[in-house]
Amino acid sequence: MKRKADTVLKVSEPAQLMDFLIAKMGGMARSSVKQLLGQRRVKVGNAIQTRHDFALKAGDIVTVSSGRGNSQLTHPKLKIVYEDDDLIVVNKQPGLLTVAATPGSSETTVMSILRAYVKRQNARAGVYVVHRLDRETSGLLVFARSEELQHYMRQYWRELVTDRTYIALAEGVLEPREGKITTWLTEDKRNAVVYSSPVDDGGDIAITNYKTLRVASNPLTTNPLTPQYSLVELHLETGRTNQIRVHLASKGCPVVGDRKYGHGNESSPIDRLCLHAKVLEFIHPVTEKKVRFESPVPKEFNRVLV
Repeated sequence: MKRKADTVLKVSEPAQLMDFLIAKMGGMARSSVKQLLGQRRVKVGNAIQTRHDFALKAGDIVTVSSGRGNSQLTHPKLKIVYEDDDLIVVNKQPGLLTVAATPGSSETTVMSILRAYVKRQNARAGVYVVHRLDRETSGLLVFARSEELQHYMRQYWRELVTDRTYIALAEGVLEPREGKITTWLTEDKRNAVVYSSPVDDGGDIAITNYKTLRVASNPLTTNPLTPQYSLVELHLETGRTNQIRVHLASKGCPVVGDRKYGHGNESSPIDRLCLHAKVLEFIHPVTEKKVRFESPVPKEFNRVLV
């Protein structure tokens, strides 16, 4: 049986996506439009769109898939926040590696989940890592859908990225409350630890800008190591391995729950590393337009700052 053709619609004037589809899809009910969006069957341009209030502009092309050709990703630790023909942006939960630590590993990773997802759509499809987050760090990651695009984004990553903002819950209070940390980092691959030097010792220069958003005591803990906690916003000028964790530790305020550079669970009122990749903004390598993604601060961070 021949597959029914997709519906392609051109936007003539600004409108919200929900209103546009109701008007153009033969009086389709609002609940049916929501179902289409939830099934990831609606594209604006080349990007799948799931927001009913997405703002359309004149000239946009809206495509409605005739069937469930776009399989949904349902995983408790991973959510797709953006997808087009070139890129996939995801929001990951702590506890999930970006890629396998060793070749041939059977451990579930962001890469293995996405690889299975794209192959359900097209057996020849691939997905390629552009950058990484530590296992216990949550937040935003972008993947390329071709090796050529992966190589391009890796090569020009610093030029493409216009904002990478992290949120950390740190032990103690940073002094000064706002500033820039510049050190030279050297990774010891034998024990997977990064060492920091305040002077150029041959390591890679690492620069982190930080701003303390809030300081509070937590009455739920009696641990003398952490009478106070700081919620800190961090902007990366460089992207070195463990950079934020090492830099905050060098200020005497390691990330809460950091087993490698801090006090681990001895200092943590919650069972996780309290570091989150909140904002990822970059120039789309194909459309050359700026795209911005934001992930909410984990609720457990704020619960500590009561």
